[in-house]
Amino acid sequence: MKTKTWLLVIIFAISIISIVVGIYYSSLRQPPDEGKDLFGIDEIYPTKEGGREWFIDMGNPFSDDIFSSTFDRQLTQQEDGSWRIGGPAVRLNVNTPSNTEPWKNVEITGYAKVIESTSLAPLSNSDTFDDSSSSGEGEEQDFTSDLDWRARGGRHNNEQPCEGTSYTGTIDIDGNVRWKKEIWHTGGYTEERAVEKVTDSIIGRWIGWKVIMYNIDNNSVVKLESYIDDKNNNEWRKVTDLIDDGRWYANSSDEEFYSVDCGRPKDHIITNGGQIVTFRSDNMIWDFKNLSVREINPT
Repeated sequence: MKTKTWLLVIIFAISIISIVVGIYYSSLRQPPDEGKDLFGIDEIYPTKEGGREWFIDMGNPFSDDIFSSTFDRQLTQQEDGSWRIGGPAVRLNVNTPSNTEPWKNVEITGYAKVIESTSLAPLSNSDTFDDSSSSGEGEEQDFTSDLDWRARGGRHNNEQPCEGTSYTGTIDIDGNVRWKKEIWHTGGYTEERAVEKVTDSIIGRWIGWKVIMYNIDNNSVVKLESYIDDKNNNEWRKVTDLIDDGRWYANSSDEEFYSVDCGRPKDHIITNGGQIVTFRSDNMIWDFKNLSVREINPT
């Protein structure tokens, strides 16, 4: 009799556990609320109908075959589930899947906590780009400590200079934001625009950083926006609002700019898409989580 009673108790307990586990995993599979992404982060613009969305695998980031790290930077998972990375140059790349259109009108989102700004040492020999690598690009080091989300280009290297285009939305460790444009690598850099101090130092605390770019006026002009979640509470504030309609010139000489024949004017507007979206940093150690790229419909 006692054995039968204990058996019933065990069966009942297993049933309760199964129900609880089922409810838990069912909740994980629920689609996100309207206006929020897979991580529950507010979207500024809705995803384009039929558009592509990419979300980092927080359990094992490099299990995703379109996500890679230039220079083979190592990740270390932290107790809170985030991932730590560091070095003089970090490039976390989200490639375009095979047989799909390159990233163009996009909302790029990520949360970051800068642990420390590192020394401004030059790249080591091990950081020299090898074009046979499938992981990304080679480029000169930027001697600032900042976080840059960028898109509308491909590899940035001297072997394929015309592929190295980008719009880059940046926030540095002192809380200054800006936009950069690169018309070709490396002779097509422009002056920075929309430079403004929008918050205090970001070292030692979580912030959200969003960079958005999309074409307007029949694909002839590019709108650039960036947003900060300054308190890590999913409340986003627009900090830049910029239009590239031309007259944003490369700051190199004519001789240097036209030394590579990319067939572009010095104020080229990057209305085309690009194969690679990059989460970039220079000269810092930082934690990251909830990275995403979405094709958007801003209208």
